[in-house]
Amino acid sequence: EHLMESGGGSVQAGRSLTLSCAASQYFEHPYCMGWFRQGSVKEREEVARINDDGTIRYSDAVKGRFTISKDIAKKTLDLEMNDLVVEDTDMYYCVVLGSYNCRRGDPWMIFGIWGQGTLVNVSS
Repeated sequence: EHLMESGGGSVQAGRSLTLSCAASQYFEHPYCMGWFRQGSVKEREEVARINDDGTIRYSDAVKGRFTISKDIAKKTLDLEMNDLVVEDTDMYYCVVLGSYNCRRGDPWMIFGIWGQGTLVNVSS
């Protein structure tokens, strides 16, 4: 049960970053996989997810700018972030949720498996 994020860093607004999450254990069976960020409130904010059936969902804040994908060969979950804005500054977490819990709508905060996070800093 090990997830390792990479790719965070400091960039200027308008630039791009791609986050990657090594998740080889979770490519053998269906899982929901996603990216969350800490946000300014207590509950972490879902940024993007790929459901176990392959459907993809984005938060309104990142729709049209971010792209989530799975690299089957590398067994990574990636998040391409374009046209970054200062408000995207945050700690980003890779999360997986078992298919059973995902389909029940169980909270990722409680039932998900979380990586340690990677920091994205966007300056103006």
